[in-house]
Amino acid sequence: MGKKKKEIDFTNLTPEEEIKYEIARELGVFDRIVEQGWGCLSAQEAGRIGGIMTQRRRSAEAAKTKEDGEAAR
Repeated sequence: MGKKKKEIDFTNLTPEEEIKYEIARELGVFDRIVEQGWGCLSAQEAGRIGGIMTQRRRSAEAAKTKEDGEAAR
């Protein structure tokens, strides 16, 4: 039994999904994901996307914390 590929609605992506697809473009796997779905990625490729997402999230949180600290002064 094969899985049916879910159609991607690029007009209604969450901010997290937007980042995920942006990273996939940067890594050159976006076209494969659109054609075959996320399941076509190797564990290494998927892990790389997740790792970059985590780095960006932490950077954004650190910048917000720093900004909030400076605004409180």
